[in-house]
Amino acid sequence: MLAVYILTNRTNDVLYVGCTSCLSQRTYVHELKLLPRSFSARYNVVKLVYYELCDNKTSAYRREHQLKNWHREWKRNLITNFNPKWKDLVDTLQP
Repeated sequence: MLAVYILTNRTNDVLYVGCTSCLSQRTYVHELKLLPRSFSARYNVVKLVYYELCDNKTSAYRREHQLKNWHREWKRNLITNFNPKWKDLVDTLQP
């Protein structure tokens, strides 16, 4: 099962859209900033505020690219509908 996810920074100003086969492990990599030159490390994007599961790679990659092309306001509305208080959802994930 693949996941498409959105991370943000502490002040919810920056949005990062990604796709992974292991969401808990991927959020851990973002949190530790294991790739120091990456977008997420440079902008301190570590708070998981949205995710959705996809059945296969094709649908996951299509959804990721769709979300990346959305306007910021559309992404913010998607997050707010899914997670009204913009809480960090990382603790809700199963390893």
